[in-house]
Amino acid sequence: MLYIGDLVNTHGIKGEVRIISFFKYKETVFKPNNYLYIKSEKLKIKTYRKHKNYDMVTFENYNDINDVLKFKGEKVYIDKEDYTFKGPLNEDLYGKKVYDKGKYIGTLTNIINNNGKEILVIKGKKEYLVPYVDEFVKNIGDDIKLDLIKGFIDED
Repeated sequence: MLYIGDLVNTHGIKGEVRIISFFKYKETVFKPNNYLYIKSEKLKIKTYRKHKNYDMVTFENYNDINDVLKFKGEKVYIDKEDYTFKGPLNEDLYGKKVYDKGKYIGTLTNIINNNGKEILVIKGKKEYLVPYVDEFVKNIGDDIKLDLIKGFIDED
């Protein structure tokens, strides 16, 4: 199972829930007839919409607030085998070696979400924070190849 967010509250009285998710491929996951897993229950998405920072979802056979209250505060998962994503999952990148213009700089330890913008956390001689954007990240394979601007990483 792959963690994609938190069900933070209900919305209205018809069983709609609010999910906070910074998952990279929400447009693939949050579609009617796809499945989410909450508290080991497999739930089929009936409707989906965006509302402010929330992903608003209703589930088949859950038509009342009292049906979904038990999910409040729970973590939301997907089975990643059910999906094909257009790029790598962040979770699959952890531990990869990172190179800038062919020079080893460290290992990817985390990817931070900063208001919708992702930042690579690379542990080498120091801890480096690099924006996860195409201008810097040139190739992802067995390792991660960067092309950073001069002075971005201290070279001592």
